[in-house]
Amino acid sequence: MGAKILAVDDEEGILRLLKRALERDGAEVDTVSDPMRIMTGEVNPDRYDLILLDVMMPGIDGFTLLNGMRDRIDCPILFLTAKTSEEDLMRGFGLGADDYIRKPFGIGELRARVQAHIRRERREKKHAVTVGNLRFYLREKQIEYGEQEILLTPGEYEICEYLALHRGQVFSREQIYEHVYGYDKDGDESAVTEHVKNIRAKFRKLGLAPVETVWGIGYRWTAGEEKGNGR
Repeated sequence: MGAKILAVDDEEGILRLLKRALERDGAEVDTVSDPMRIMTGEVNPDRYDLILLDVMMPGIDGFTLLNGMRDRIDCPILFLTAKTSEEDLMRGFGLGADDYIRKPFGIGELRARVQAHIRRERREKKHAVTVGNLRFYLREKQIEYGEQEILLTPGEYEICEYLALHRGQVFSREQIYEHVYGYDKDGDESAVTEHVKNIRAKFRKLGLAPVETVWGIGYRWTAGEEKGNGR
């Protein structure tokens, strides 16, 4: 895999486990047990391809840490957490998390989820396309409306791209999760639901509502320049 990964957790045993497991795939893994090292600038999160971030830590929790660094990094951030209530998930995805792994987790699941995110980030993209009044820059993973860039997390962008390039087709939450993350075992549709909520909020500021809910099935992309079904 050759990726640079940062693992942040206050439990040294978990950090050793993460390091051993991910280095099997050729990753370079740095570990941090004190999240304040990131907040103070001692550890620079900008240099990593992916960050694993524990939620419950003493002193500063994962939500606060993510909120403090998301505006300056765009790599995938995966929460490691036993907190899986809807409120916690909404908070995490709202702050810019891309995915989460429930504790306790299996090594196989961990490796598969991390590899899926790394593959997605490194996928070869060669051109840009226009869908309605939206311009998708596939290599840069950016969307522009007129001259304005719509700021999205990596996961939000991938959902938009997938739906937009298959405009009019309906996809279930499970199908979207599998395509975006490349990992279908126990695909968590709640992650897709929360990402779509965030996508809609960002497009709504521009008077757009391109993601339509097809009740009982999933989502589809409508005309990007028109107000669609914002449910």
